[in-house]
Amino acid sequence: MSFEVILKDLVDNVPQAIGAILVDWEGEAVMEHCHCEPYDIRFIAAHKGIILSRLKEMQSTAQVGEVEDVVVTSDKGHLIIGCVDEDYSLVMNIERSCPVALALYHFRRAITALKKDI
Repeated sequence: MSFEVILKDLVDNVPQAIGAILVDWEGEAVMEHCHCEPYDIRFIAAHKGIILSRLKEMQSTAQVGEVEDVVVTSDKGHLIIGCVDEDYSLVMNIERSCPVALALYHFRRAITALKKDI
């Protein structure tokens, strides 16, 4: 399955999904599927590295295990960030009314599919 199909399925299967993007270790877009301006999701994804690097610093000092994914909630929505491997991450933006557990279920399935393709 291609990256494009995986991201489209993810966004189509999550109610109130705004978009999803696969990015490399530098925050550069590899592929995205979104219901917004591509620039908006690319901008969000480019900054995900800051969040992941801080979490990885915390995990090494707190010995809590390896970070797989994280949900950041704001007054407007949720941002889900997950590690595909050392070089790639998946970022999904969803509206606040979206059930986070459902979004995480589909997000984690997409991560598994992406791991097979990378």
